[in-house]
Amino acid sequence: MRNKGLIIALTVIVSALCAYFLFFTYVSRGVQDKAVAYATHNGQLNETKRQHYLDSVWRAPVFGPFTYREVRQSELGLGLDLKGGMHVTLEVSPVEIVRAMSGNSKDPAFTTALAQAQEAQKTNSSTPFTALFEQAYQKLAPSKPLATIFANTTNKSRGIDINSPNDKVIAAIDKEVEEAIDRSFNILRTRVDKFGVNQPTIQRVKGTGRLQIELPGVDNPDRVRKLLQGQAKLEFWEVWSQQEVGPYLVQLDQVLAAREKANAAAKAPAAATAAASATTATTAKGDTTSLAAQLAKKTPAAKGAKADSAALAAANQKGGPLARLLTMPGRLGVALRDTSRMNALLASPEAKATLPPNLALLWSVKPTVVDKQEYLELNPIRKTRDGQAPVAGEVVADARQDYDQGGRPEVSMSMNPSGAKKWQKMTAANIGKQVGIVLDDYVYSDPVVQGEIAGGNTSISGNFSIEEAQDLANVLKAGKLPAPTRIVEEAVVGPSLGKEAINQGLYSSLAGLLIIMAFMAVYYGRAGLVADVALLFNMFLILGVLAQFGTALTLPGIAGLILVIASSVDANVLIFERIREELNNGHSLPDAINAGYSRAFSAIFDSNVTTMLIAVILGFFGTGPVQNFAITLGIGVLTSFLSAVYVSRLIIEWLVKGKEISKISFSTFLSRNLFQNLNFDIVGKRKIAYIFSSSVIILGFVLMYLQGGPNLGVDFTGGRAYVIDFNKTMVASDVADQLRPAFKGAGIEVKQYGAPTRLRVTTSYLATDESTAADNSVLAALNQGLGKFQASAPAIKSTSKVGATIADDIKRTSVLSLGLTLLGIFVYVLFRFEKWQYSMAAVIALFHDALLVIASYPIARAFGINYEMDQIFVAAVLSIIGFSMNDTVVIYDRVREYLRENPKLTFAQVVNPALNSTFSRTMITFTTVFMVVLVLYIFGGETLRSFSFAMIIGIIFGTYSSLFIATPIILDTYGRQEERERRAAGEDVSALPGDAPQLSRSTVG
Repeated sequence: MRNKGLIIALTVIVSALCAYFLFFTYVSRGVQDKAVAYATHNGQLNETKRQHYLDSVWRAPVFGPFTYREVRQSELGLGLDLKGGMHVTLEVSPVEIVRAMSGNSKDPAFTTALAQAQEAQKTNSSTPFTALFEQAYQKLAPSKPLATIFANTTNKSRGIDINSPNDKVIAAIDKEVEEAIDRSFNILRTRVDKFGVNQPTIQRVKGTGRLQIELPGVDNPDRVRKLLQGQAKLEFWEVWSQQEVGPYLVQLDQVLAAREKANAAAKAPAAATAAASATTATTAKGDTTSLAAQLAKKTPAAKGAKADSAALAAANQKGGPLARLLTMPGRLGVALRDTSRMNALLASPEAKATLPPNLALLWSVKPTVVDKQEYLELNPIRKTRDGQAPVAGEVVADARQDYDQGGRPEVSMSMNPSGAKKWQKMTAANIGKQVGIVLDDYVYSDPVVQGEIAGGNTSISGNFSIEEAQDLANVLKAGKLPAPTRIVEEAVVGPSLGKEAINQGLYSSLAGLLIIMAFMAVYYGRAGLVADVALLFNMFLILGVLAQFGTALTLPGIAGLILVIASSVDANVLIFERIREELNNGHSLPDAINAGYSRAFSAIFDSNVTTMLIAVILGFFGTGPVQNFAITLGIGVLTSFLSAVYVSRLIIEWLVKGKEISKISFSTFLSRNLFQNLNFDIVGKRKIAYIFSSSVIILGFVLMYLQGGPNLGVDFTGGRAYVIDFNKTMVASDVADQLRPAFKGAGIEVKQYGAPTRLRVTTSYLATDESTAADNSVLAALNQGLGKFQASAPAIKSTSKVGATIADDIKRTSVLSLGLTLLGIFVYVLFRFEKWQYSMAAVIALFHDALLVIASYPIARAFGINYEMDQIFVAAVLSIIGFSMNDTVVIYDRVREYLRENPKLTFAQVVNPALNSTFSRTMITFTTVFMVVLVLYIFGGETLRSFSFAMIIGIIFGTYSSLFIATPIILDTYGRQEERERRAAGEDVSALPGDAPQLSRSTVG
């Protein structure tokens, strides 16, 4: 094997990285186990105490210098379907942005065009809103330029004037919409951090105005909805100077110290004095420092205020609980890990009684690093009597990142006329003092006012980086151009369902792995054990790479993992079958091993490329579970190639090196003569296969028509679904009868979901209304219908919602994914085999497989087996295409090999020998994959039932089509044409497809 040293070095490096990241998973699980032990009392787990423990160590070192937060970022996490929590897709509405840029124009054509564009986007979600708006406006007012609507003082800085053409106006609106989405992203990212959950994620959906948010472990969905959809609240407040706020903090520290001393005395009277002494003598840095002394150390210039240090120091000479927390050098702040403790102190009755009502201590939005320690600053905001900010964010006309005269980044802000007056009054009263810029109760900046500012144009300077200045400009603009968000997709999974899913996924994965390992050992003997070692190594690599990239493992991901386990064996099967062929031809073991790996390489490479193509397309167009499946599948393709082609070869060559008689074997007494000397006339049965396939497809689609169309899931139709547990077995039809009146005649489906006591209710009631009010109405209707089953204790365990717009997108991207996959395979096969007939036959066979899987659903439905077609179904269809293509490529590769080594033979003469010689590999791969998918169907749980059912059908028909459809179609096109051309040239092509001519084999190199 060439470059053996490079392969070994690469394997060692990748293995070390995987072990490194998986070790973080082990450390994280240890911390979580400690949290559970801490929160468990008398066998009862207190979830609040468990979360409190995790919060307390979130920023504390738990392994060497690594904090728990850093450990969690590097571990292999679990998705919501395995852990429980909430998934939300938000759509940022551009309507309000366009309206605000127009100065809230009342022009009839403008308002009508907005409404028409909003309605049109429901069925044209792939078209940008601004393009739909422009089309509608031009139809309503063809002779009136958009500049007449958008040319105003605010938009002048955006390059729009009365002479601007429509395309320039639309470009400016597009830019503003994009910036508004970015602002929404930043605001929501800050809000998400407030939940205190571990590993929250927020990301933009490519090419859309949508944001996806996942919050593992949240138990209050209503709070999540309100916080995520609430408008950004930008305010400008006056700030207390340090000498003003200092005495209050000192007084609060005294009160808290007295309470602490009294509590200690009550718990341990004998040791009260010692305990109190120890408490007041220790700060976070270990020195005896009072709060007053600490305040005196704060750098006044950092806050733009002059502190009366002597007065503060005289006020209190003993440090209390507050003194031990306020440890930030030069500022009023705490170590990041202590923020929850500070929040508890500030929420105490003592704090409410001691601090003045117009003082609000708000956190800065970002931590500050001092001496490698992260601190979060507390900002003393001066509230007004009515609680209204002197200047609110809606007065900001524009804000942008700029540069001062020295070339340093700054922020330029302008206000509307009413805001300019308020701002002038506020700045005049606060010269030399600070003004706090607050968004959603977080302080983003607190600049010092240098002088009275008239006209509303303000420069905010400071020690900004360009990114920080851009962020502040975005914050200021959030008040002017609010971008309302609406939830278009939502899923809430209860923790009990998550735990059940973990068990199902674990059992199915282990069972599938053990079955394959046992089969390989039984069929291939010691070589099978080598394949098992490579398989275990592959599993290790997949999990390690998933951890490295911070990808959470989900149920669809487990499905992808199981599929990779089965498919990765295929490479070893190809290699081992080749080695057995060479041994049967009389070659020595080393030569047979060398030839086996060399000859199998092209087929393995081609099959992996086609599978990777599917993974890339699914990853690019898919969302949520489909994307996770694609990521796992794509990683698995790469690791499988490394482990099966290179690692297994290193092991086998090491076992046979320097030994005259090797103990390694590639067969057992059970498999030694299996599939040997086959001579089936496979292509001779092709017409029967054509008739059979056409009949099944026609039958399936006729049944689908009679059943009222395909049984599409909520992903494709829009609507809401609920998983409900009862305390006894329920009859789905009885529950449906009671729910139907509550849903006012809307579509409803109730079916058993994994257990006799669990039902899944799906309804199209108010499916086109994506508002929170509609969510509440549907839930109220559900509870009303369930009211007659109160004795059965119905409990909603999970909910999901897909809006009509996003359902259209999913349908569009699903069709596009299938089309692009077939096109990509057509191009790749054409490139590799250089004849369009090969590509055409492959695509027809794959399309045939997809149609057969789709047709199998209404056929199964006719027998009472009812599964929905959803996003996971699409992933299954594309996976089947990948599996079938792998098989087809192997056969194509053997046909090409025979034709190259026997140039006098025609395609018709080699097609049956090629099919027969690869038959053993075809059946072994079919057996291994089928067994694994069958295990997934039995143990994988209801969530993956439809996926595994589609895979079972697809694997059967995919294997069948590789033998009876794909290659025979080439015979009926290219093969017959070649035969006629050779006859015309006078060559002897009398051998029929069913014959088995003697094929020559090139010597082993």
